[in-house]
Amino acid sequence: MAKKAKAKTAKTAKTAKTAAKSKKAKTVAKPATKAAKKTKITRREYTKEDIKELRAHSKARTPVAQIAKMTKRTVGSLRQKALKLGIGLGHQR
Repeated sequence: MAKKAKAKTAKTAKTAKTAAKSKKAKTVAKPATKAAKKTKITRREYTKEDIKELRAHSKARTPVAQIAKMTKRTVGSLRQKALKLGIGLGHQR
């Protein structure tokens, strides 16, 4: 009878430990939040008018962030194109 009692207490101790672990896991895990839907990147060629506009902004020393908003292009894209054209962009040149 003593062996049965020990076996029962050992089983209950194991289940108590696993229950405690599962409770911890439940409290630690956070519900998944919806990720923002990313839009697909569409590449646009630079037209002659775009290049003229970029050169004009370069002469006027317009901030790159402002040019990016006006042309609906990224700052990196504008900087790369200016580099290829050999013109400076930004306030520190």
